[in-house]
Amino acid sequence: MIKGIKHIIFDLGGVLLNIDYTLTEKAFQAAGVSNFHDCFSQLKQTDLFDQLEMGQLPAEEFIAAMQKASEADITEEQVINAWNAMLLDFPLRRLQILQQLQLYYDLFLLSNTNEIHEKAFNDILMRSHGIPSIGVFFDRVYYSHRVGLRKPMKEIFELVLNESGLKAADTLFIDDSPQHIEAAKQLGIQTIYLEKGMTIEGDIFKAKE
Repeated sequence: MIKGIKHIIFDLGGVLLNIDYTLTEKAFQAAGVSNFHDCFSQLKQTDLFDQLEMGQLPAEEFIAAMQKASEADITEEQVINAWNAMLLDFPLRRLQILQQLQLYYDLFLLSNTNEIHEKAFNDILMRSHGIPSIGVFFDRVYYSHRVGLRKPMKEIFELVLNESGLKAADTLFIDDSPQHIEAAKQLGIQTIYLEKGMTIEGDIFKAKE
Protein backbone atom coordinates (compact mmCIF):
# COMPACT_ATOMS: atom_id res chain seq x y z
CA MET A 1 0.00 0.00 0.00
CA ILE A 2 1.04 3.59 -0.65
CA LYS A 3 1.87 5.50 2.54
CA GLY A 4 -0.04 8.61 3.56
CA ILE A 5 -3.35 7.51 2.07
CA LYS A 6 -6.54 8.55 3.89
CA HIS A 7 -9.15 7.84 1.23
CA ILE A 8 -9.54 4.99 -1.28
CA ILE A 9 -11.67 5.12 -4.43
CA PHE A 10 -12.51 1.71 -5.88
CA ASP A 11 -13.67 0.82 -9.35
CA LEU A 12 -16.33 -1.90 -9.38
CA GLY A 13 -16.15 -4.22 -12.40
CA GLY A 14 -12.86 -6.08 -12.63
CA VAL A 15 -11.78 -4.88 -9.18
CA LEU A 16 -14.53 -5.90 -6.74
CA LEU A 17 -16.91 -7.68 -9.10
CA ASN A 18 -15.53 -10.34 -11.43
CA ILE A 19 -16.55 -9.65 -15.01
CA ASP A 20 -16.01 -11.19 -18.42
CA TYR A 21 -16.84 -8.93 -21.37
CA THR A 22 -16.58 -11.83 -23.80
CA LEU A 23 -19.63 -13.52 -22.25
CA THR A 24 -21.81 -10.54 -23.18
CA GLU A 25 -20.27 -10.39 -26.64
CA LYS A 26 -20.98 -14.10 -27.19
CA ALA A 27 -24.52 -13.76 -25.82
CA PHE A 28 -25.33 -10.88 -28.18
CA GLN A 29 -23.76 -12.69 -31.12
CA ALA A 30 -25.93 -15.71 -30.32
CA ALA A 31 -28.91 -13.34 -30.26
CA GLY A 32 -28.11 -12.05 -33.74
CA VAL A 33 -26.01 -8.92 -32.96
CA SER A 34 -23.03 -9.98 -35.05
CA ASN A 35 -21.03 -6.71 -34.77
CA PHE A 36 -21.29 -6.27 -30.99
CA HIS A 37 -17.50 -6.28 -30.44
CA ASP A 38 -17.16 -3.32 -32.81
CA CYS A 39 -19.60 -1.38 -30.62
CA PHE A 40 -18.46 -2.25 -27.09
CA SER A 41 -15.34 -3.40 -25.25
CA GLN A 42 -13.44 -2.50 -22.08
CA LEU A 43 -11.33 0.07 -23.90
CA LYS A 44 -13.87 1.66 -26.24
CA GLN A 45 -17.56 1.91 -26.96
CA THR A 46 -20.02 3.76 -29.19
CA ASP A 47 -22.26 6.69 -28.26
CA LEU A 48 -25.16 4.33 -27.51
CA PHE A 49 -23.29 2.80 -24.56
CA ASP A 50 -21.85 6.16 -23.47
CA GLN A 51 -25.36 7.60 -23.30
CA LEU A 52 -26.61 4.60 -21.32
CA GLU A 53 -23.73 4.93 -18.87
CA MET A 54 -24.33 8.65 -18.35
CA GLY A 55 -28.06 8.27 -17.79
CA GLN A 56 -28.89 10.06 -21.04
CA LEU A 57 -30.56 7.01 -22.57
CA PRO A 58 -33.36 5.17 -20.73
CA ALA A 59 -32.94 1.42 -20.42
CA GLU A 60 -36.05 0.91 -22.57
CA GLU A 61 -34.47 2.79 -25.48
CA PHE A 62 -31.20 0.88 -25.12
CA ILE A 63 -33.09 -2.41 -25.22
CA ALA A 64 -35.03 -1.29 -28.29
CA ALA A 65 -31.79 -0.26 -30.03
CA MET A 66 -30.23 -3.66 -29.37
CA GLN A 67 -33.36 -5.41 -30.63
CA LYS A 68 -33.14 -3.32 -33.79
CA ALA A 69 -29.44 -4.17 -34.18
CA SER A 70 -30.17 -7.88 -34.04
CA GLU A 71 -30.65 -9.92 -37.18
CA ALA A 72 -33.11 -12.07 -35.21
CA ASP A 73 -36.36 -11.36 -33.39
CA ILE A 74 -35.12 -11.09 -29.79
CA THR A 75 -37.08 -10.28 -26.67
CA GLU A 76 -36.46 -7.63 -24.03
CA GLU A 77 -35.50 -10.39 -21.60
CA GLN A 78 -32.91 -11.76 -24.04
CA VAL A 79 -31.30 -8.33 -24.37
CA ILE A 80 -31.16 -7.84 -20.60
CA ASN A 81 -29.75 -11.33 -20.02
CA ALA A 82 -27.11 -10.83 -22.72
CA TRP A 83 -26.14 -7.42 -21.35
CA ASN A 84 -25.84 -8.82 -17.82
CA ALA A 85 -23.92 -11.94 -18.90
CA MET A 86 -20.59 -10.21 -18.20
CA LEU A 87 -21.40 -9.82 -14.48
CA LEU A 88 -20.06 -12.79 -12.53
CA ASP A 89 -19.50 -12.76 -8.77
CA PHE A 90 -18.23 -10.91 -5.70
CA PRO A 91 -15.55 -13.07 -4.04
CA LEU A 92 -16.10 -13.12 -0.28
CA ARG A 93 -12.49 -12.15 0.47
CA ARG A 94 -12.94 -8.85 -1.36
CA LEU A 95 -15.97 -7.97 0.72
CA GLN A 96 -14.03 -8.85 3.87
CA ILE A 97 -11.23 -6.55 2.73
CA LEU A 98 -13.71 -3.69 2.33
CA GLN A 99 -15.02 -4.32 5.85
CA GLN A 100 -11.49 -4.16 7.23
CA LEU A 101 -10.56 -1.05 5.26
CA GLN A 102 -13.67 0.77 6.53
CA LEU A 103 -12.00 0.90 9.94
CA TYR A 104 -9.01 2.90 8.68
CA TYR A 105 -9.97 4.74 5.47
CA ASP A 106 -12.77 6.69 3.85
CA LEU A 107 -14.02 4.44 1.06
CA PHE A 108 -15.68 5.50 -2.20
CA LEU A 109 -17.01 3.59 -5.19
CA LEU A 110 -16.64 5.11 -8.68
CA SER A 111 -18.07 3.04 -11.51
CA ASN A 112 -19.02 3.44 -15.14
CA THR A 113 -22.26 1.51 -15.04
CA ASN A 114 -25.95 1.76 -15.94
CA GLU A 115 -29.37 1.14 -14.44
CA ILE A 116 -29.63 -2.39 -15.86
CA HIS A 117 -26.29 -3.46 -14.41
CA GLU A 118 -26.87 -1.71 -11.07
CA LYS A 119 -29.93 -3.84 -10.42
CA ALA A 120 -28.18 -7.00 -11.65
CA PHE A 121 -24.98 -6.73 -9.60
CA ASN A 122 -26.89 -5.90 -6.42
CA ASP A 123 -29.10 -8.93 -7.11
CA ILE A 124 -25.93 -11.05 -7.43
CA LEU A 125 -24.67 -9.67 -4.11
CA MET A 126 -27.97 -10.39 -2.38
CA ARG A 127 -28.24 -13.95 -3.73
CA SER A 128 -24.65 -14.89 -2.95
CA HIS A 129 -23.96 -13.04 0.32
CA GLY A 130 -27.30 -11.74 1.62
CA ILE A 131 -26.16 -8.12 1.21
CA PRO A 132 -28.72 -5.85 -0.53
CA SER A 133 -26.32 -3.27 -1.97
CA ILE A 134 -22.58 -2.89 -2.54
CA GLY A 135 -23.06 0.65 -1.24
CA VAL A 136 -23.05 -0.59 2.38
CA PHE A 137 -19.25 -0.78 2.23
CA PHE A 138 -18.71 2.83 1.14
CA ASP A 139 -19.02 6.37 2.48
CA ARG A 140 -20.36 7.43 -0.91
CA VAL A 141 -21.11 5.71 -4.19
CA TYR A 142 -20.71 7.40 -7.58
CA TYR A 143 -22.36 5.66 -10.53
CA SER A 144 -21.89 7.25 -13.94
CA HIS A 145 -25.56 6.94 -14.90
CA ARG A 146 -26.61 8.73 -11.72
CA VAL A 147 -24.16 11.66 -11.89
CA GLY A 148 -24.22 12.16 -15.67
CA LEU A 149 -20.44 11.79 -16.01
CA ARG A 150 -18.16 8.85 -16.71
CA LYS A 151 -14.51 7.91 -16.47
CA PRO A 152 -12.08 8.97 -17.87
CA MET A 153 -13.66 12.47 -17.74
CA LYS A 154 -11.69 14.56 -15.24
CA GLU A 155 -14.98 16.07 -14.05
CA ILE A 156 -16.14 12.84 -12.42
CA PHE A 157 -12.93 12.60 -10.39
CA GLU A 158 -13.25 16.26 -9.43
CA LEU A 159 -16.82 15.60 -8.32
CA VAL A 160 -15.69 12.86 -5.93
CA LEU A 161 -12.85 14.98 -4.54
CA ASN A 162 -14.86 18.19 -4.15
CA GLU A 163 -18.09 16.74 -2.74
CA SER A 164 -16.25 14.89 0.01
CA GLY A 165 -13.45 17.39 0.57
CA LEU A 166 -10.67 15.00 -0.37
CA LYS A 167 -7.11 16.01 -1.17
CA ALA A 168 -5.89 14.28 -4.31
CA ALA A 169 -2.49 13.48 -2.78
CA ASP A 170 -4.17 11.69 0.14
CA THR A 171 -6.42 9.66 -2.15
CA LEU A 172 -5.78 6.29 -3.79
CA PHE A 173 -7.72 5.17 -6.88
CA ILE A 174 -7.78 1.49 -7.90
CA ASP A 175 -9.03 0.60 -11.40
CA ASP A 176 -8.41 -2.00 -14.11
CA SER A 177 -8.66 0.36 -17.12
CA PRO A 178 -5.45 2.24 -18.05
CA GLN A 179 -7.28 5.26 -19.48
CA HIS A 180 -9.07 5.79 -16.15
CA ILE A 181 -5.83 5.50 -14.21
CA GLU A 182 -4.18 8.08 -16.44
CA ALA A 183 -7.03 10.56 -15.94
CA ALA A 184 -6.78 10.22 -12.16
CA LYS A 185 -3.00 10.69 -12.24
CA GLN A 186 -3.37 13.97 -14.09
CA LEU A 187 -5.33 15.32 -11.12
CA GLY A 188 -2.65 14.26 -8.65
CA ILE A 189 -4.53 11.24 -7.32
CA GLN A 190 -2.41 8.27 -6.27
CA THR A 191 -3.23 5.21 -8.36
CA ILE A 192 -2.89 1.46 -8.60
CA TYR A 193 -3.52 -0.07 -12.01
CA LEU A 194 -4.95 -3.54 -11.55
CA GLU A 195 -3.49 -5.26 -14.58
CA LYS A 196 -4.96 -8.39 -16.13
CA GLY A 197 -4.52 -11.33 -13.78
CA MET A 198 -4.09 -9.14 -10.68
CA THR A 199 -6.59 -9.04 -7.80
CA ILE A 200 -6.90 -6.78 -4.79
CA GLU A 201 -6.74 -9.79 -2.46
CA GLY A 202 -3.71 -11.35 -4.12
CA ASP A 203 -1.66 -8.30 -5.07
CA ILE A 204 -2.64 -5.26 -2.97
CA PHE A 205 -4.30 -6.18 0.32
CA LYS A 206 -2.62 -9.50 1.01
CA ALA A 207 -3.43 -11.41 4.16
CA LYS A 208 -0.52 -11.45 6.60
CA GLU A 209 1.31 -14.75 6.80
